[in-house]
Amino acid sequence: MIHPTARVLAAELPQHEGTTVEIRGWLHRRRALKNVTFLILRDRSGLAQVVVSGSSGSDIPEETVLGIRGTVTANSQAPGGFELTSPQIEELSSRAEPSPIDVYRPTVTAGLPVVLDHAPVTLRHPSLRAPHEISAASVAGFRAALDALDFTEIHTPKVVSSATESGANVFALDWFGRPAFLAQSPQFFKQTAVGIFERVYETGPVFRAEPHDTARHLAQYTSLDAELGFITDHRDVMAVVRAAVAGMTAAVADKAEHAVELLGVKLPVVPAEIPQLHFADAMRMVESDEPDLAPAHERWLSEWALREHGSEFLFVTGYPMRKRPFYTHPEPGREEYSNSFDLLFRGLELVTGGQRLHRYEDYIAALAARGESTESYESYLSVFAHGMPPHGGFALGLERWTARLTEADNVRRATLFPRDLHRLTP
Repeated sequence: MIHPTARVLAAELPQHEGTTVEIRGWLHRRRALKNVTFLILRDRSGLAQVVVSGSSGSDIPEETVLGIRGTVTANSQAPGGFELTSPQIEELSSRAEPSPIDVYRPTVTAGLPVVLDHAPVTLRHPSLRAPHEISAASVAGFRAALDALDFTEIHTPKVVSSATESGANVFALDWFGRPAFLAQSPQFFKQTAVGIFERVYETGPVFRAEPHDTARHLAQYTSLDAELGFITDHRDVMAVVRAAVAGMTAAVADKAEHAVELLGVKLPVVPAEIPQLHFADAMRMVESDEPDLAPAHERWLSEWALREHGSEFLFVTGYPMRKRPFYTHPEPGREEYSNSFDLLFRGLELVTGGQRLHRYEDYIAALAARGESTESYESYLSVFAHGMPPHGGFALGLERWTARLTEADNVRRATLFPRDLHRLTP
């Protein structure tokens, strides 16, 4: 057994030239020549080359976990310009079984089903891991941006007693003999929390029991939600969306630089003011009278925004009330439209948000107008009977954001262990 010493990461080797250190990680690649064997070790920071005299180590399978102690020696041909020589090798795991893909190869030729079926191993590939590093950096940027705006982070229940929104498709479950559902959104909770903290945000899973089988839909995804009080209208919410997206982009550039470089990601420029277009005007432009934007419309409008405004982002505001939840505030003077918006990014809806109703009597009227009973909303409605300020909020789909950043052809490539119409494992 190697005498224990402080672990050094692969990326830190340049700081230890001429000294003896120990690195630990997975055997990424093994190349056995006549008189020497090269072992490439992979850890969270990158790759390190180990030079072994003779054939020692040449039979260790790739992906076996190793601890290697040796002398840090300069070599311009090695990853990072340094390697370990005169090594002592210890196998820290059982010898690895053959991997479903060659993790060491620069590109992945396996199809998406193979990647997803064997995700615990395939995601070790640097290019398959990179989107998730970008995702993590994005969440950190979201949190930092909203923290800077004096928001409070909250964590709300994911099991609820009724559907979050009227008509929602939800997953039912048994809660100690009582019917319950997986939360389709933290909407009611984050509105309630405005009455406590004024400004709140949450990052967490949401569940949609909708039988979509497309490259852009998941049954479970990560929602980045925010809600704020004492607003004038939905434009105050849009300003926070802009700050959040700018913060996420900056964090990706700062915290996931290697992943961005590896994937060739082109980070967007977030304009100081994101261009906006009213839904009615958008429909005239795409020559449609539908009550919602189709995917083709989203793509066309995004191309228009890039061409006319030089922006990869576009706010579409004023969606018809009949296509928005009952708690949405109508547009003053045009009651058929709403004080709501979507943010389009590179041809895809990324964010949905808007101003909410905040008076108790307005909620009663809104539910009655839709022919719905107030019974299942009593707990939620009671909040508005105790004084709530004008407020609004938004939700951003993390996986969609990451997929658009990385130009993935399927949102599942940006999802860690996706859950959809067909997939419950791994």
